[in-house]
Amino acid sequence: MNIFKKLFGSKSTSSKGNIKEERGKYMPEVNIPADEKFTINFKKNGGKFIYCDSKSEIADAFQSILQENKWDKDPVFCNDQLLQNNFKSFNLNFTEKTQGSSFFFSKCEYLIADEGGILLCSKQIGEHRLPNLPTNVVIYANTSQLVDTIGEGLRLIKNKDKQKLPSNITTIKHFETKKEKDFLSYGSSSKNLYLLLLEDL
Repeated sequence: MNIFKKLFGSKSTSSKGNIKEERGKYMPEVNIPADEKFTINFKKNGGKFIYCDSKSEIADAFQSILQENKWDKDPVFCNDQLLQNNFKSFNLNFTEKTQGSSFFFSKCEYLIADEGGILLCSKQIGEHRLPNLPTNVVIYANTSQLVDTIGEGLRLIKNKDKQKLPSNITTIKHFETKKEKDFLSYGSSSKNLYLLLLEDL
C-alpha cells in the first residue's frame, strides 16, 4: 500500500497520467494495482482524499475539515456509536436525524477500486436513501477495505455476515455536482465527500 505515499506529494504522478493518453485505443489495458486505480477513479469522481499514516494524523485532518467548513458547532448525522466514542474529543453534536445535519460522518464497508466508489449498507445509513443523506459526507476507512470490484465487496459482505445480511447496500460514486448530468449519473445523488484513509497494512 505504499502507492499512496508515492501518489500524494509526488510530482511524478502527472507523467503517469500522460502514459495512458499516449497509448493507442487498440492497445491492451495496463494492469494498474487496486490502490492506484482507486485513487485515480476516486479523484476523477471529485472526491477529496486524505491519506494518513496514524490516528493522530486522522485527528489533525478531521480537525482541518471541521474548521475549513465551519462544522464544529453543527449537528452531525452518525449512526456508528464506536465512531462517536473515538471522536468524542471533538465535542460534536451527533444526531440520528439526517435533516438539519451539516454532514454525514461514517465508516464504510469497502472502497471500490474500479469505480472509485464507497460501498455502504444499513450498518452505516440505516434505511435512509442516498438522496436523503446530507450533501456533505466524511468517510473514515482503512486501506485494508480496498477491493477491486463491487462484486468482490458484496461477496465479502456475504461471507462476513452469513447469519444476517445487511440491507440497503449502496455505493456513493458521484462526489461533485456537475452542471450537465448525463444518463449514467441519472438518479444518483452527488455528494461533497471527504475520505480519511488510514494505512493499516
